Amino acid sequence: MTFLRECLIVFSRAMRLSLRNPTWIIIGLTQPILYVVLFGPLLEKLGGQLGGKPWQVFVPGMLVQLGIFGAMFVGFGLVAEYRAGVIESMRVTPASRTALLVGRVMRDVVVLVVQALLLTLVSIPFGFRAPVGGVLVGLLLVGLLGAAFASLSYAAALRLKSEDALAPLLNGLAVPMLLLSGIMLPMSLAPVWLQRVSDVNPLKHVVEGARAIFRGELDTSASWWGLGWTVALVALGTWFGTRIFRKESA
Repeated sequence: MTFLRECLIVFSRAMRLSLRNPTWIIIGLTQPILYVVLFGPLLEKLGGQLGGKPWQVFVPGMLVQLGIFGAMFVGFGLVAEYRAGVIESMRVTPASRTALLVGRVMRDVVVLVVQALLLTLVSIPFGFRAPVGGVLVGLLLVGLLGAAFASLSYAAALRLKSEDALAPLLNGLAVPMLLLSGIMLPMSLAPVWLQRVSDVNPLKHVVEGARAIFRGELDTSASWWGLGWTVALVALGTWFGTRIFRKESA
């Protein structure tokens, strides 16, 4: 059995489980849409400080938030599978331990890209505009972010094996990442000291890159830095997730 076939088998199983119980997919999509509907209109008064295009600033940030936080909590499902003995059953199969991770991540990426596309379409009536090329590359960036954080989430879940331990870990990471990435508003509006602190947060550069990409500025330093950091996060997440899966599933 080839590695790709093993990944597709795991992906198919994970996707069937999601379609049977789409509650988390709907919840994951509802939150950013509520931000667009209820919070986005408040930014129109800040149009002068946001270059006259508040939606072009806000929506890419929401898409990055979807890619990060939509994938960060997928590990809870793996904890439930571990407790139910599903992971133990998979250990006795000849399937690659890496495929057990990659197949799940593929499902999460597909779900996130569909959610991101729907969020983009919902934002259009409010005034969001972006070139088709920028939207396609932006969706790719969201998918890559999802792959990175889903891998890290699964690795943490398999290592901790407890929702009580996983929840505070993820929440403790989520709050500073959200506040220091400029997802809600550009960090250029922050005090100088806060801007300097946020400079060490890779997600700030990802958010700025996403905004440049959705403006159609695909060949700028901001977009390249954003894509570069995203690829680095994917590499880190895949390496760490694969390492934990191989170790814990040995």
